Amino acid sequence: MALERVPFAIIIDFIFFAGVFLFVNEQLAVTGKTKLRRLPKRGSYDVETIYKILDESFVAHVGFTGADGQTFVIPTGYARRGHELLIHGSGASRMMRTLSEEIEICVTVTLVDGLVLARSAFHHSMNYRSVVVFGAAKIIKDENEKMEALRLFTEHIVPGRWQDVRPPTANELKATTVLALPLDQASAKIRTGNPVDDAEDYALDVWAGVLPLAMKAGEPLPDPLMSQEITRPHYITNYCRAQKIT
Repeated sequence: MALERVPFAIIIDFIFFAGVFLFVNEQLAVTGKTKLRRLPKRGSYDVETIYKILDESFVAHVGFTGADGQTFVIPTGYARRGHELLIHGSGASRMMRTLSEEIEICVTVTLVDGLVLARSAFHHSMNYRSVVVFGAAKIIKDENEKMEALRLFTEHIVPGRWQDVRPPTANELKATTVLALPLDQASAKIRTGNPVDDAEDYALDVWAGVLPLAMKAGEPLPDPLMSQEITRPHYITNYCRAQKIT
């Protein structure tokens, strides 16, 4: 397919109003890898939608196949830098060594918003928001760029944290591999709403509906080795991941 040979394309929709072009949305080009075949109506190639899901979560699953043919799916932290997904880890790890060879990989991120309880076992489901990214990651070698990437990782997990902590040393920076994966081939898939049962099952005397789920921080547990004079930072007291817009 011709679309599969396009390394990157964003389709921008505009409307012309009162002599001015107004931005509507940005859509990623659909490729053979990102085209949704199962329930495509739940899919989205909208750039803002993809960014919001990636920005709210912080755990990705990286799928890749090693030189020996063994396939792995490894959970890892990540951060977004513009139109790239950043992945980091020990330079000695198998995943980072393999991904540094710029092989094709698949990265998934999922947020579960609720359990969908139907009247039949068959139609139980989940409300979710997910992103799938295909591509080859490139290693970041410039030390300043690596340091900035590590700042982004820290800020993605706990905004405001970087200004308080000791930055990585030269040896720590050297021991860390940072990779950048373009978001050129990405798609989102989202399920919302109530269960969809077979017509004859709606008369069953079974509770049905949605049990909402949300990520919530618990009470912070201070390190017993920390000085008691150190006060809790505001970004810990008020910690909250971005919430879904209904």
